[in-house]
Amino acid sequence: MPDSAPPIFKRGPSLIIRLVFFTILSLVLLVADARFRYLEDIRSGVSVVLFPMQEAAAVPAAVLERAGEFFVTQAALYRENEQLKRERLLNVSEVQRIKALEADNEQLRRLVNAPPIPTRERTVAEIIYESRDPFTRKVVIDRGTMHGIKTGQAVVDHLGVIGQVTRAFPFVSEVSLVTDKSQSVPVQSVRSGVRSITFGLGHDGAVELRFMPVNADVQNGDLFVTSGIDGVFPAGLPVAVVTNIERNAQSFARITCAPAAAVSSYTRVAVLADPPPMPANPLTAPAPPKPVPPEPQQ
Repeated sequence: MPDSAPPIFKRGPSLIIRLVFFTILSLVLLVADARFRYLEDIRSGVSVVLFPMQEAAAVPAAVLERAGEFFVTQAALYRENEQLKRERLLNVSEVQRIKALEADNEQLRRLVNAPPIPTRERTVAEIIYESRDPFTRKVVIDRGTMHGIKTGQAVVDHLGVIGQVTRAFPFVSEVSLVTDKSQSVPVQSVRSGVRSITFGLGHDGAVELRFMPVNADVQNGDLFVTSGIDGVFPAGLPVAVVTNIERNAQSFARITCAPAAAVSSYTRVAVLADPPPMPANPLTAPAPPKPVPPEPQQ
């Protein structure tokens, strides 16, 4: 038997035949699947097998996406945090301003609603600044002679006596507080009725009762009010409360008091108008002329 040489290349059906065969097979499978649902089980099984591969292929894209979201979220959170800090600072300053206004309005309301003082009109004023002299206790208010303020008028708040107008200008006035060294107020004890005069100490914001006998009926906690004998301060206004008493062998006791009014706390005060004219003091009135004796007749 003659040997035949093996073919170098195996030749199968032509490409056209293959294309026609697979096209017809695809159409048959499509029609069978669409009409009779033959391939649903096969498709479900293949999807189960390919699912881990799909998830594994999607991991790099998901990691990159989440990393991008993380950095974007971090930047957004940083910007939002900075914005919230700025808003918080603004809100804190606004809250503090509102609280200050509420306190000022409350003090002004108490001052306006304070019991009226007979025959004394009140002019509400605001303290605009304190004296720059460290050795004095004086303030400047925003009312002057154009508003009816005069030198010597009493200045009070809703708690008691603040001081006295010592200098008046057209639009502002200077008020010496009761704690100033140059300020003195005639007072009287509510408990015992003892009269005295308070003098400001200046350095520590307190007042003292000078020239009080060692055996004077004064106790810690006694309230001293204006006696009204000076004609400037109306009677009955709280001035000071006794805080310390030193009795020794000397002629006078050292009695230290704390001001009853808020001399260094509030910014609203009331200036009292001048009192009605007091009766003339007969001791200071000029003596009547002596009658001239008649000349003796010659």
